[in-house]
Amino acid sequence: MTGEGVPPLALVADTGQALVRPPRHRVERRAIWWWTIRVVLSMAVVVGALVLTYWLWEESRPWTGPVLVCTAAVHVVTGAVMPRWRYHVHRWECTDQAVYELKGWLVREWRIVPVSRIQSVDVARGPVQQWLGLATLRVVTASQEGHIKIVGLDADVVAREAAELTALTQATPGDAT
Repeated sequence: MTGEGVPPLALVADTGQALVRPPRHRVERRAIWWWTIRVVLSMAVVVGALVLTYWLWEESRPWTGPVLVCTAAVHVVTGAVMPRWRYHVHRWECTDQAVYELKGWLVREWRIVPVSRIQSVDVARGPVQQWLGLATLRVVTASQEGHIKIVGLDADVVAREAAELTALTQATPGDAT
């Protein structure tokens, strides 16, 4: 497993407090392109539908015009800011004890899934991810909120981590609940 040695969660002997450090690994830099392409595709669908409505339905123009301009502006700003911001925030790490994920661009979310709670390990690759050589590692638990979805990783790294996590969870005692 990657990141063996210093666990992300450690007790400080003097105070007994838990100190948490960020997971060690960034997602692939190519993830910036993936997130940007997703925003562009979303913009094409949403703005395209608004343009079509504006063009075909004359009575809607007083409200579709401003909505079209605002929606296009939000998509442009999102496409310019979000992918790079996410790249700088997103981190992940797999150890013998747990899988760690830090993600978000407006709201930061930190998840830790102990290996004993893992029920399944999945690999997902959409068409754009395949084209960019990326994949998503999905770690699922019995809890509705307990899954981790690490996006934007190199496809070879995801395959290796999935195989190692699968072997580790099979060797770990517990009922994964």
